[in-house]
Amino acid sequence: MHWKYILFVLLFCGVTVAQATETPAVADFHAKIRPILDEYCADCHEDGENKGGIAFDQLKTDDSIMTNHTLWFAVLKNLRSGMMPPAKKKSRPSADEQGRIVDWIKFEEFGINPQHPDPGRVTVRRLNRVEYRNTIRDLLGVEYNTDEEFPPDDTGYGFDDIGDVLTLSPMLLEKYLDAAKTIIAKTVPQTSHIIPENLIGGRNFRHPKPGEHHSMEYGSTSLSYYEKDAVTNTYHIEHDGRYDLILDLGGNERYVDNEFDYNKCQMIFRLDGKEMLKKEYVRATGKNFHYELAANLAAGDHEMVFEVQPLTPQEKQVRALIIRIDSVTVRGPTDEKYWVAPKNYSRYFPKAVPSGAGARRAYAKELLGAFATKAFRRPVDDETLRRLVTLAEKIYDQPKKTFESGVSGAMEAVLASPQFLFREEGMETQRIGRAALIDEYSLASRLSYFLWSSMPDDELFRLAASKTLRTNLDAQVKRMLADPRANALAVNFTGQWLQARDIDTVAIDARSILSRDERPDPDLDKQRARFRELSNKPPEERTPDEKKEWQALREKAQKIFKPARIEMNDELRKAMKRETELYFANIVQQDRNITELVDSDYTFLNERLAKHYGLTNLNVTGSEFRKVTLPADCPRGGVLTMGNVLVVTSNPTRTSPVKRGLFILDNILGNPTPPPPPNIPPLEISEKRMADHEPTLRQVLEIHREKPLCSSCHNRMDPIGLAFENFNAMGMYRTTEHGQEIDPSGQLITGESFKNLGELKHILATKHQTDFYRTFTEKMLTYALGRGLYYYDVDTVDKIVERLQQNDGKFSALLYGVIESAPFQERRITDTLAQSASIGHDAGE
Repeated sequence: MHWKYILFVLLFCGVTVAQATETPAVADFHAKIRPILDEYCADCHEDGENKGGIAFDQLKTDDSIMTNHTLWFAVLKNLRSGMMPPAKKKSRPSADEQGRIVDWIKFEEFGINPQHPDPGRVTVRRLNRVEYRNTIRDLLGVEYNTDEEFPPDDTGYGFDDIGDVLTLSPMLLEKYLDAAKTIIAKTVPQTSHIIPENLIGGRNFRHPKPGEHHSMEYGSTSLSYYEKDAVTNTYHIEHDGRYDLILDLGGNERYVDNEFDYNKCQMIFRLDGKEMLKKEYVRATGKNFHYELAANLAAGDHEMVFEVQPLTPQEKQVRALIIRIDSVTVRGPTDEKYWVAPKNYSRYFPKAVPSGAGARRAYAKELLGAFATKAFRRPVDDETLRRLVTLAEKIYDQPKKTFESGVSGAMEAVLASPQFLFREEGMETQRIGRAALIDEYSLASRLSYFLWSSMPDDELFRLAASKTLRTNLDAQVKRMLADPRANALAVNFTGQWLQARDIDTVAIDARSILSRDERPDPDLDKQRARFRELSNKPPEERTPDEKKEWQALREKAQKIFKPARIEMNDELRKAMKRETELYFANIVQQDRNITELVDSDYTFLNERLAKHYGLTNLNVTGSEFRKVTLPADCPRGGVLTMGNVLVVTSNPTRTSPVKRGLFILDNILGNPTPPPPPNIPPLEISEKRMADHEPTLRQVLEIHREKPLCSSCHNRMDPIGLAFENFNAMGMYRTTEHGQEIDPSGQLITGESFKNLGELKHILATKHQTDFYRTFTEKMLTYALGRGLYYYDVDTVDKIVERLQQNDGKFSALLYGVIESAPFQERRITDTLAQSASIGHDAGE
């Protein structure tokens, strides 16, 4: 048959050919799914309508139906959440019809194989600041302040352990090299013997009292500039000899006024009555002073005295200037026969250093092999170990270099290597569909960094080496949760899921916030405005009457600008964060239902926080936190009413129903609104339309929602956020705003009405329980995997949610669901065949 005739027949019969080759998934769409969409969704998403950018009648080709993962993922989320079809529509799909749509999307459009799900793409993950600090602590036993030494980590999907965003810049690489040198120099001995050193903490210098004895204490003691004073310490010397005395001091001041304090003082240090040092200080705030002195001392007791003498008694004291004694280090005797092994020498060099070159090399190989294996979280390969030993040899073979310095130099290289800084993972050889199990060393690291934010311990290493970790997984998870290091899960997960970390730095204007809770005083407002106006006017430009008026207002300034009843100081901020951490840790340790995160009748308080919350009737005293049962009529309970969450979802001067509503849509219901369009006017513009009185935020938002551009999102956010208006921007309970009664009632976009916050929390914890289970699972899985979730993860999440529903929502069901899931246990195979088979799916990532 002529080829032109064949082409003509194919073109003429194109529709018939397409139908003949139609895939089962497309056929099911036309037969089972399209009729449901036509019946319930056509009003908004067909016949030229495309609300939300979705138009089902544009799905005219097989390709448009089967490759639009973003569209179908949005359909899935909106259908499950009850957002679509809208609650106001009388006709809604039945549970069976919804199930048909969900199953078609998951198993036909997404192509998910429930028996062998795609575990997803894994990006090699760099240790973030928290993980680096904890790993160094557990590897070397030293605390390294990564918050000060490293820049903040980037975040993705709400967390800072996401592999895709944990990049390595040249600056950060330099900081890692510096950190490796600093850490090793601080912890690993460079020689086998050193001059003895003993540190006397500043707190051990006290006012002399006859017959007083005290143990060595750490910490500082302080002496004031303004009065003559002295503190003393008696130190016992074992051997005659030459000693070095190292004095570490500092300067402090407490601000009492904004004026400068010109007072001076003189500090004298005496040893056995002999003046060894005399220094003069003036406003040494924030400065540190280091002095080194030498003395020949006989065995026995020696008295050290710090004395401060004021030099300017005529000067006015307007601040509180202080000399701080941090420590005195006694180093000696310098005679080599008294030298001792450095601290922790046996930890790093458990055997004597041999003399022969071969024996030394063998010992270096033994030490570095053990260290690198632990640091790399898997056995070090032979070639890497050979290079490390060669590096150590090149160092310790140099003149005046020690064996210890060579080994420590190679240990620096270990801490600066990619194998330490990045979490490399291996796979088992046996395939599972398009994936393979990660090896047991990788599983040990995934477990430890998930639960501890740190490296595996010896027990995990031992089980991984014997390939028995998977068979002992249940026992190991229980053991790890009982370990104090498991507190890292509460601190680091809640710190990001609930934005608890932000409480340390969020700006709060207490005076402005509290002023909204009181009835407006127009006269006081006028006086404040007039005082600011006159204060901003140069004194020489004020008229005589204005000068008198300004002086009178100045005398009344304390009343006009009365201090806030309470300030968001560091103590209160730390208490708020601690409440959140303890609450979450309790749910983990007691294996509680995770809906208690939304609503419960208890919390954790100390006296400072109880007072801030107005819960003084609970008789909570002292700085220690304890679990307390809340009164039946208490509006608190669950993380949403904790000060930490309420503060970070507010503005500096007022609450933000928008932020609070969006926070719950994102973190509790899992259905956040899209970002706002550009050039949206601030709420203050709407506020100006009510010139006759100070409006509440509810009134302002009602005006704001009149704009069609704003209403679709605000109708979802505002009712939720306004339910929290009884809590001001500092998390304190109130009943009025600008003298008007606060109305916390509302209706969710899904149709449920509530009168107050208690009813809203109950609705979220019951009627939207599945939404919360799913959202919380997605957050926890994202945190555990270090990657965002995609359409192919939907069935994994669904299985964990089902597990929660079958186990009364217990945290253990979630935790084991995550740990036993394919994404946690497996990796996608990246050979050419697997890549070719997954091109279409990866396009959605």
